[in-house]
Amino acid sequence: MRTAFTDLTFCVRTFGCQMNKHDSERICGMLEGLGALPTEDIETADIVVFMTCCVREAADTRLYGQVASLKNVPVRPGSPLEKRIVAVGGCIGQRDGEKLTHALPHLDVVFGTYNLGSLPQLLEGALSDGKHHVEVLDAAADFPTDLPTAREHAWAAWLPITIGCDNFCSYCIVPYVRGREKSRPLEDIVAEAERYVAAGVREITLLGQNVNSYGRDLYGSPRFAAVLDALDATGIERLRFATSHPKDLTDEVIAKFGSLRSLMPALHLPVQSGSDAVLAAMNRRYTRAHYRDLVDKLRDACPDIALSTDVIVGFPGEGEADFEDTCRLVEEVGYHQVFTFIYSKREGTPAATLVDDTPHEVVQRRFDRLVEVVQDQAFRANQRDVDTTVDVLVEGASKRDEAIMAGKSPKNQTVHARLPEGVSASDLAGRIVQVRVDEARTWYLSGEVVGGETAPAFVADGPGEDRP
Repeated sequence: MRTAFTDLTFCVRTFGCQMNKHDSERICGMLEGLGALPTEDIETADIVVFMTCCVREAADTRLYGQVASLKNVPVRPGSPLEKRIVAVGGCIGQRDGEKLTHALPHLDVVFGTYNLGSLPQLLEGALSDGKHHVEVLDAAADFPTDLPTAREHAWAAWLPITIGCDNFCSYCIVPYVRGREKSRPLEDIVAEAERYVAAGVREITLLGQNVNSYGRDLYGSPRFAAVLDALDATGIERLRFATSHPKDLTDEVIAKFGSLRSLMPALHLPVQSGSDAVLAAMNRRYTRAHYRDLVDKLRDACPDIALSTDVIVGFPGEGEADFEDTCRLVEEVGYHQVFTFIYSKREGTPAATLVDDTPHEVVQRRFDRLVEVVQDQAFRANQRDVDTTVDVLVEGASKRDEAIMAGKSPKNQTVHARLPEGVSASDLAGRIVQVRVDEARTWYLSGEVVGGETAPAFVADGPGEDRP
């Protein structure tokens, strides 16, 4: 059946968190289901959708620059459209709504975080009348789970279990653009996971702004440990989750890293700062000592667990001693990966009103020093896997060399290995192979394939990542 989208090409550009990536997969699923054709080339796309993040100011700048750059780019040869249709969704769409069409007059559609399902109707309206079409809802009536999804890889799936956030960290805009926390019924989560397992999915990543508090709104108290038990029982081979707030990480959940077959030995546990004074100003509701205690418990439960984190440098009021506390914490924990950010003021958050008088050059110098500490710790952490054999879920070929496969270890490290003679990366994509590690760098391991599954499985939709 032909629709208004039949044979039109579309491109989705995604910024920000895994939730945005999953939302983008659902947009692709809807548009492909209506007959549109995906393309990676933004200039040959009849429809361009930007899924946005507004956590940092740079995201706004990048969005405005990319949308503006399309203004004078002609549509592809043979396109049935006279002008390209451009849409903005995600957190910036939710936050700014109609204002975006004033700042970017050639923008056609704006939609928010609560109404992904409305996008086809909004696009169809723009296609038919050439006017602005904006719909931004204040809240979601139900958990948005019934939309089709076009997953990036056949063997891996995102599975959202909560939306929204109730934490209100003083620097964070997320609760204002994603709304209050809403949990998905456990039986719905399990049913979707079972469908994925039946379809051959090997790795599921549970998603939520704070998965640790899952169920508080539905059941009166968090039940995330029950989710992990139930997903493990589906037979899924690899189970991961993001993101965890330290204040809600319970002993019951920590114990699962030592008892569940499928739960991978990797955890992203954002600390943001190693200073108690800064943590209090951030409204994080835990202390440095509490965080260190969580790390000790995690390593008691799973000695080889790989930890990653987020750190903000230059939060208002952060002094040199506060920054030194952060550096020491990073050294003490020995993270495999740290995502480092310079503080970005977000209007509408409590932190935006704080006095921020530290010179930028001081903040930049601290940031550069922290990056050096992070790289040193990541290099040291990876050295522990040299001369070991790791199971690698192959994603595809390295971006730099088609003869090198790239995949993920249980600890979420990127692993490279030369492909066996006569085997292509697409042959192994979606398979788990064993790699004997002979070298460890800061951001990846490399070695030789010594066993595992070598028969063709899924065909990769895209190349594997060269960095974790």
